[in-house]
Amino acid sequence: MPELRHSALQVLLLTDPAEKVCQIKQLFDDYHQQRVELNPAALIHFDGLVLPGRPEKPELVPPQKAPKRSMSTPEGRVRLLHSLAHIEFNALNLALDALARFSKMPQQYYEDWLKVAKEEAYHFSLIEKHLHSLGSSYGALTAHNSLWEMVERTSDQVIARMALVPRTMEARGLDAVPAIRDRFIQIKDHAVVDILDIILRDEVGHVLIGNQWFNYLCSKDKLSPITTYRELARKYCAPVLRGPFNFEARERAGFTAEELDILKEAVPA
Repeated sequence: MPELRHSALQVLLLTDPAEKVCQIKQLFDDYHQQRVELNPAALIHFDGLVLPGRPEKPELVPPQKAPKRSMSTPEGRVRLLHSLAHIEFNALNLALDALARFSKMPQQYYEDWLKVAKEEAYHFSLIEKHLHSLGSSYGALTAHNSLWEMVERTSDQVIARMALVPRTMEARGLDAVPAIRDRFIQIKDHAVVDILDIILRDEVGHVLIGNQWFNYLCSKDKLSPITTYRELARKYCAPVLRGPFNFEARERAGFTAEELDILKEAVPA
């Protein structure tokens, strides 16, 4: 019987986005129909692999060289949607990587990240379909790669990955999506509004999963979550968090009152 973590790595290596989306859904179904087994202790070899599998386009550029994503023109809105598609493509890849890379975690950990991969793949397919309706597609424009760069930096420790990818990099989506949604409401693009509602709903759950496993690992090793997060953010050069913050969504995503108070102190009066 195929093994879940090995299978996730094979999907992660796929370069065609449409095929990857299809294979993620198939892997999710196969696992839950007991056609794939899980071995948390399986030895997975990552040496020499070029990850993630990605198409030749989009061209990746440094964040500072990425064009502005103005909402004032149709071209600017397409660029914004392309950027969101790239974020979701990286997010489905990071979920597969979290599933495949880290061994000897509880069964629920792997099931959580398989679920995240499926939902991120769905988000990507929704945005890609809308881009097609606007005469564009994923890969037509440039994109930056800061999310995946943090995935690469945290490949050595599961606690660092949980601290700095879902609950730092992805949590920024909880802050950013409502404002983007409001702009699309203003221009009466209800199709995009519906997509963003789905993304925000699911991303709360994804950040919650990151918070739960980060806190599990801290508790297991008797570590202070606040102190440990600060140390990991410094060690792995995580971006400094700046407001505005979506405190309501962050609370639903599992951030503690103490963590939210720290963020509130970072918001200028």
